[in-house]
Amino acid sequence: MSTNPLIPPSFPTNSNNNNNHLFAAIDLGSNSFKLRIIKTNPNTNHRFITLHRLKEPVVLVSGGPTISTSASSRALTSLHNFKQIITSLNIPNANLRLVATSAIRESSNQLEFVELVRKELGFDIEVLSGYDEARLTYLGVLQFYPVFDRTVLTIDIGGGSTEFVVGFRGVVKLGVSLKLGHVTLTQKFVGNKAVGAMREYIRNVVMESGLVDKVKGEKVDLVIGSSGSIRMIEKVNFMRWNGGLINEIGLFEGFRREWKFSKEELRELVEKMCDDEVDGKVFKKRSAFILAAVVLLDEIFELFGIKEMEVSGFALGEGVIAEKLAEVYDGFDLNANARWRSVLRLASRFCNKERMTSAASCASIAQGIFTGLRKWGEIGERNEVILDDKDLEYLEAACLLHNIGSINGKKGYHKRSYHIIMNGEHLHGYNAEEVKIIALLARHHRKKILKLNHDSFSEFTDEMKHKLRVLCTIIRLSAVLKEIQSLSVPHVELSHSQDCFKLVVRDDSSSPSANEVQSIPEAINVELRKELNHFEEVFQQKLLVVVLSSRTHFRVSS
Repeated sequence: MSTNPLIPPSFPTNSNNNNNHLFAAIDLGSNSFKLRIIKTNPNTNHRFITLHRLKEPVVLVSGGPTISTSASSRALTSLHNFKQIITSLNIPNANLRLVATSAIRESSNQLEFVELVRKELGFDIEVLSGYDEARLTYLGVLQFYPVFDRTVLTIDIGGGSTEFVVGFRGVVKLGVSLKLGHVTLTQKFVGNKAVGAMREYIRNVVMESGLVDKVKGEKVDLVIGSSGSIRMIEKVNFMRWNGGLINEIGLFEGFRREWKFSKEELRELVEKMCDDEVDGKVFKKRSAFILAAVVLLDEIFELFGIKEMEVSGFALGEGVIAEKLAEVYDGFDLNANARWRSVLRLASRFCNKERMTSAASCASIAQGIFTGLRKWGEIGERNEVILDDKDLEYLEAACLLHNIGSINGKKGYHKRSYHIIMNGEHLHGYNAEEVKIIALLARHHRKKILKLNHDSFSEFTDEMKHKLRVLCTIIRLSAVLKEIQSLSVPHVELSHSQDCFKLVVRDDSSSPSANEVQSIPEAINVELRKELNHFEEVFQQKLLVVVLSSRTHFRVSS
């Protein structure tokens, strides 16, 4: 029972069981360390949402085979920051995995570094072989693209090496790691403006490996790139140097929406970069190494005869997550959730890191409210609505996509989100009615409340109309609550006592003092009270909301 005066005695507090569905992966790369935290739902084929993604520059590669003292210090600082986040979220050790790639794999003091991290932070590092790095990258791609039944060549350019893997139906047919990385190539050639010498070096390494003939013998159906540098190349082509403007129905005018680029587009970028026509700000922190990456990829295209490359938003980190889920949950299916992956692709296409984090927070809150309502035995009797797993999928999809229209500004973004979802055939595997359900939820997550007699409802059954009303109520409330910025990884519990609902939204870093109750921010207060009144109208029940976060503690009721 809670002893916090903010929470009534009958109100359930956060359970550690929630944290059993949080997983974390740390990728210790040659250039940067990456932390990914995801939340999965075992009852929905283990589809997962990325709640938190953090990358810190470390640059372990420094021109020699040894990890220097300064590089070790940067690494420990980065991992200490990651540990603070993981500890604050109470993620079980069994749900955490750290993997190291080429810089640590090739270092002469690998054992000393691994032991240093274990002694200082208690982290066990798994040093991946080149083959395993390639294999896990392929598994990550399978979580982004529905290519399980196709023979795929995946290419991942890292700081110290490039991985090539041919996979089919989740099985690696060929996996090779070559010591060609954008950091090491930069240190060896770019500073001396020796692009011609770099090209010759790349060709020699690739041809001596015999990889070209091996790959051609596998009859590859498509080629997918998965590294950060490749995603940056695709992003530049996506924006076409001018930035993307969205027209009044929410579609890019003259801009391709697919995750891909051609050999000709890559060559154009190489020529512009070699002629210093590209502003380094375009690539931000990658600008120092991007020339080596584009030249390397240009040579790979030429040697392997690649005409077009599709680009994955997921890579090694998501592959590590997928393998961890398969280890923890019996029956985890790499080929499941193909439709869900199309939702993730669309969200990633139009959202930057901040908007993705906000959308994931909205989805996490909505899932908690949905679960509480589903458990409420009276919901079927009073509202003639029985919620199921598909309804949860629609709700979570709408949460992840509700702010994609923000790419062109805040004003009216919910309307643009609706039009982007409805146009362009982005959501694969969903029928026309399902797409419209998701689009309507995104459209009405703010501003005008959706009414049952709305023209948009005319084609739906009475049961679906009532479900939409319920789901719309959930997403609207979730969209307001996620505006509390410190709730990036929220825990949500909804209970019902007598004739009142009670909702707790909290993060694990919250530690309110005995009598600490802060005033709700005015902007949130206005919107929240409006949604609480709407909730009471829909469910004929009052709702008490208690928010406990590291920066805000308050309670509001309808």
